[in-house]
Amino acid sequence: MESTVESSLIEYPCDFPIKIMGRVDGLPVKPVVDRKCEATPSYALDDAVTAISADDGRQDFIQVVLMIVKRHAPDFDEAGLEVKFSRKNTYLSLTCTIRAVSREQLDALYQELCDHPMVVMAL
Repeated sequence: MESTVESSLIEYPCDFPIKIMGRVDGLPVKPVVDRKCEATPSYALDDAVTAISADDGRQDFIQVVLMIVKRHAPDFDEAGLEVKFSRKNTYLSLTCTIRAVSREQLDALYQELCDHPMVVMAL
């Protein structure tokens, strides 16, 4: 009988970047992303949070993503978070590099991120 266990191309543990995108206004809508959108330079987390007012949803998006990521990767260091805004400030992109320990961990993290209404996509 043949084995149906899939082998992973990733050797664990490893540093694994995850890009999470959401709308700046925080609307719970999953629109089609403009693939031609050029991102502005990235900012450190402290700079981005300082530039973001609490009432526009961007800070909420960052906090929601950090909560989900830390649930699956408790050792994630927020200092390594990359924050980028789209050219027209419509989308916000966060890149979190976690220490991945298993495929199950990554699958669960991606699933929870993609299920959240503020997340447009996770790569």
